[in-house]
Amino acid sequence: MLKSILTPIFSTFPAKPRYRKLLCRAISCNFNPIQTVRQNAAPNIFTTPQLPPTSVYIHLPFCRKRCHYCDFPVVALGSNSPAQTNDNEDDPRISNYIQLLCREINASRVSFESHSPLETVFFGGGTPSLVPPRLVSSILDLLKGKFGVTSDAEISMEMDPGTFDVKKMEEFMELGVNRVSLGVQAFQEQLLKACGRAHGVDEVNEAIEIMKSCGVENWSLDLISSLPNQAPQMWEESLKLTIEAQPNHVSVYDLQVEQDTKFGTLYTAGEFPLPTDVQSADFYRMASSMLSAAGYNHYEISSYCQDGFECKHNFTYWKNKPFYGFGLGSASYVRGMRFSRPKKMGGYINFVRSLENGMVDYTGNTNINVGDLASDIVMLSLRTAAGLNLKSFRCAFGYSVVASLCEAYKPFIESGHVLCLNEQRRVVTADEFNASLNEDGIG
Repeated sequence: MLKSILTPIFSTFPAKPRYRKLLCRAISCNFNPIQTVRQNAAPNIFTTPQLPPTSVYIHLPFCRKRCHYCDFPVVALGSNSPAQTNDNEDDPRISNYIQLLCREINASRVSFESHSPLETVFFGGGTPSLVPPRLVSSILDLLKGKFGVTSDAEISMEMDPGTFDVKKMEEFMELGVNRVSLGVQAFQEQLLKACGRAHGVDEVNEAIEIMKSCGVENWSLDLISSLPNQAPQMWEESLKLTIEAQPNHVSVYDLQVEQDTKFGTLYTAGEFPLPTDVQSADFYRMASSMLSAAGYNHYEISSYCQDGFECKHNFTYWKNKPFYGFGLGSASYVRGMRFSRPKKMGGYINFVRSLENGMVDYTGNTNINVGDLASDIVMLSLRTAAGLNLKSFRCAFGYSVVASLCEAYKPFIESGHVLCLNEQRRVVTADEFNASLNEDGIG
């Protein structure tokens, strides 16, 4: 989804490796690698990475068990862990980690003269709903004290069916959690078992009922497509049941087979029992068609929402805005520098100690590589229906970069995979697009 010269271009496919190579080559060939944003770019757009973050991601890594597709840094508590109630209060694995996490937040330097309060807080995992509300409260209190949190901040929490009851949900809401991302993934018992999920369909239905009975006003239902042995009829059923549940938001993720996971050992992408690329594309089209027909806006590759229910926190990433990350394996983007914490608990413990001793500095720098920044902006913008406005892009990076980028897109425009729109949002034909390039009509 790209806005061009003629104002916007929209893409309807996820970026493929060949496209990314073209993009990187188109951008990198027009930059001196030692040039920086301060030397090259329009400050009205690209001072953004230098601004204080107003979003924070908190990683709570606890799960009942590791799913077969998961390569995230998690701590498996065991399937018999008391999930729905607050009986995890005394589990030292949880309480010790929360103490460590709070130590990291306390020791992190805030290298800005002034700091706007946080506008979004996202508790991800793992399964954050396994953490007792009392401990979540301690994190929120610390964030409020260190950074401030706006009164209308979006505070999101990932939750899995079977890990909370009405009482626990109400306690999270009292703390200020006002958006829930419910990890359903599938509505078929056999698929949930095949994925190694700790919940079943009965717990899915119970969790949906809790969302409604507790009056959660902003909640998302997450699904995964292209699972092993997932038939089109199963996927259609999951989409129908999702629409019947009436979440405000739906996230649809295509299965990625990662190394060092059980699925990575058992399966090869594109080979049976996994679907082919063509079948995966059909799943994607079915989701887009059915959810759009049900009134959901397809506003990002994997995201659908009712009017006004876009995920504010995720827009931080898609707009390439800075953000803090705290916790095991989490990433930050501060002052133009991306930084990830260790993914192993031992390494994370040592990292926090080093941070407290002043031996770690990830506060960023004032020199940002323009080529990297341009690549990030294009890649992230292409995820969204809003797209990339190439007029602004040209103001920031110059004519030659935009011209090279458009040359890289020519075959995709000619094949219909990328749509170029003019200022009236009319689709521009490939011939018109090529003519604008020949006439230097960019911007």
